[in-house]
Amino acid sequence: MALESVVLVMVAVFVGAVAQRVAGLGFALLASPFLVLLLGAHEGVIVINACGLVSSALVMARVWSDVDWRLFAALGIPAMIATVPASWLALGLPPAPVSVVVGIVVLVGLSISWALQRTRLVVRGVGAGAVAGAIGGASNAIAGAAGPAFTAYALLARVPQPQFVATLQPLFIATSVVTLTTKAVTSPTSAPDLGVLLWLLVIALIVAGVFAGDWLQRYIRDDQARAFVIVLAFLGAVATVVDGLRGLS
Repeated sequence: MALESVVLVMVAVFVGAVAQRVAGLGFALLASPFLVLLLGAHEGVIVINACGLVSSALVMARVWSDVDWRLFAALGIPAMIATVPASWLALGLPPAPVSVVVGIVVLVGLSISWALQRTRLVVRGVGAGAVAGAIGGASNAIAGAAGPAFTAYALLARVPQPQFVATLQPLFIATSVVTLTTKAVTSPTSAPDLGVLLWLLVIALIVAGVFAGDWLQRYIRDDQARAFVIVLAFLGAVATVVDGLRGLS
């Protein structure tokens, strides 16, 4: 990997870790376009999930008391179930058209959720959670981006920002573990060989980014963080569509 590519990935990893701490998501949304472009679709998703697992674990240690475990169950169980077939299908299907479909579905869901948030309509319940969770799990397995689908549900369900940030972390951990396990079983040779030194550098930057996010969060209000979440989610979904369209051309 060229030095310029390594620097670009490192910057994306650090900024993504900062966003993960401040907004609850952002690591995969910011880093995945670069990692997929440099490593390929399947290898990039593996690295995204491995790094996201580390960043979410670090953040969860700081926000454990705010985790809404009922919300985790509502989204996490269908997400983990959907992750298994999606991980398997991702190995056999062309990644480009699948990424386009996933990105468009998430964009539509986010747009509807954002529009309905301006009304008094509140959507909760097992059905809505199951749909959002399944889309999030499938998106994570295919494109490394579960956050937009979870964000759409949080907007409709009016989940308070602190609980949303905290609950996202075990959700990301659960979907990442299932994705990595499924890919390891179905295609053990697909893991990229980045080298020990590069892996250690990535982990160090994730830790530094989380600590930087700790400091930055003191100066950001909940409504500002929620706006940041929505923007990141839209950008992540758009990036997924663009990456897929690039692969089709």
